[in-house]
Amino acid sequence: MMATMSSFTSPSNPRIKQIRALAQHKQRRKTGLGVAEGIFHVGEALAAGVITYLVYAPDMLISPFGRELVDKAAAAQIPVYPVSAEVMSSIADKDNPQGLLAVVQQRHTRLDEFSAAGHPWLVALVTPQDPGNLGTILRTIDAVGASGLVLLDGGVDPYHPSAIRAGMGATFRIPVAAAAWSPFAAWAHAGGYHIYGTSAHGRTDYRHAGVYTAPLILLLGSEREGLSAEQVAVCDDLLRLPMHGHVRSLNLAVAAGVFLYAIHDSLVEQAVIETTAA
Repeated sequence: MMATMSSFTSPSNPRIKQIRALAQHKQRRKTGLGVAEGIFHVGEALAAGVITYLVYAPDMLISPFGRELVDKAAAAQIPVYPVSAEVMSSIADKDNPQGLLAVVQQRHTRLDEFSAAGHPWLVALVTPQDPGNLGTILRTIDAVGASGLVLLDGGVDPYHPSAIRAGMGATFRIPVAAAAWSPFAAWAHAGGYHIYGTSAHGRTDYRHAGVYTAPLILLLGSEREGLSAEQVAVCDDLLRLPMHGHVRSLNLAVAAGVFLYAIHDSLVEQAVIETTAA
């Protein structure tokens, strides 16, 4: 049975105003909160234990699983607030809302919490601009079993609503650190990481890179600028994707997926060889 209490019907309710404000980066940064919308994303946030409070519209939430999530949240002592359909439509970020969203606590990892022993395979992304790309890269990191993400020199944050949607729950599972370039480069060198940069002008076709050596970092430049000369200089190798048609590059998230699966296959092959030899 779903949790019941009086519904919020006013768009000026403080909770509703907060949810609306969290669409803005400065409010997410100030409060350390974000919004997960829809049954799947709320379910992932509930499983990860990051929900601060939950809002649902009884007249819109027709999914039995969605209603079960509301009851699970209430049973876990998470504040649950019913709202009118009109209020839900006013705060939902997408068309045809499912009638369920949650305010979530952001999780951040310090760069020095990453280590070669505990996090042998990282991705570093320079100043991402597209939240969809960021969320998709997080999702791919999760899919291949990489260890985490480092966001370099600012850019869009992983709790942007579009990043959360594209991440399909990975936002709540994958550790993410933020750092400026210079301290990151010094930290990576001191930690013994091999850095594989990516560029349309890279010297090595990713298919001919040979064995990828862990601990490693896949370094991806920004959508607009790519990697700077300073960033290229610290790379142990600079990888490129072959372009056979007229285009000169791929979408950042697509390119990241190709590189990540190539690294995945190399690391799996090495593990098999080491197991066989033992």
